[in-house]
Amino acid sequence: MARVTHSLLACFCAGALFLVPGSVMGEAVQAGPDGASASLRIRIVVPSVMRVLENSHPAQMDPVVDGDWSAEQRLVVVSNMKRGFCVTLRMSTPEVEAWRLQTEQSGGITLNAVSDGYRLCTPRAGRYTLLLRHEFEAAGKNTNASLRWPVQTDITAL
Repeated sequence: MARVTHSLLACFCAGALFLVPGSVMGEAVQAGPDGASASLRIRIVVPSVMRVLENSHPAQMDPVVDGDWSAEQRLVVVSNMKRGFCVTLRMSTPEVEAWRLQTEQSGGITLNAVSDGYRLCTPRAGRYTLLLRHEFEAAGKNTNASLRWPVQTDITAL
């Protein structure tokens, strides 16, 4: 009895294959005299992403020496931009007369002074952790006041 059931099941499966709609098999059957060819192009578009994971710095700084201030800024950016990105740092307060910025320039990272601050650029996509050391010189040397964070940070894709 098991043998008969097995044979019936095999016949049923073979018969089901004949019931497959003709449209599925149409392309394989309808070949012209010159032969048929087909191509399929798949294009995957990955959207450009630039994400600031961290931009930490003190909200307020107390004067260190002669009314001057110094602080460290940690900037973590992830980007899939092929040509990288640039960070423009600008002074946003008149209480600062001079400003110096230092960072490690490895892996193609460049730091250049521009007319209104600094421009730090990366050459390619990736995750970057930038440790920026700022030194601010007070406009009035006799000031012993605290200073709110004076740097505006803008990021631009290349």
